[in-house]
Amino acid sequence: MTPAPAWRRHWPLTVLAGGALLALLWSTLAPLRGGSHELLLEIAPGSRQSAVRLTLGVQDVLLLRNATGKPLVFGPVQLAPGAAFRLPVEEAGEQDIPCPVLPGGMLRVRTVPIPDPGLERLRWRLANFGNAIRTMPLKAPDA
Repeated sequence: MTPAPAWRRHWPLTVLAGGALLALLWSTLAPLRGGSHELLLEIAPGSRQSAVRLTLGVQDVLLLRNATGKPLVFGPVQLAPGAAFRLPVEEAGEQDIPCPVLPGGMLRVRTVPIPDPGLERLRWRLANFGNAIRTMPLKAPDA
């Protein structure tokens, strides 16, 4: 009797590797979609975020909301407490916008073009995932 091939002996690992390969293929080729083109940045007392990344065609509108309880200066705009301001972006690049309540007194808005299918799109998805984890709000456990 001949021994079974390795993929049959280790079928759970084979299925797991196949699933990982399919997920990787999907993330490199699937189109980028989103329900909203807005990226919300809520400025609250003690805000630490001083840079945001937008993507043309996917998330290309910065929605700034003032949650400080005081008037907020954002570039040439003054926002009342609770007010919001939409900043649409139309070309790739970086710009620094003065905002005194943020660390360093500036908000760096980096806009990248929509990534092409392939490794560029995979890198974009991984960077977005890392950014989402990095900017998650910290929440204390309920006692």
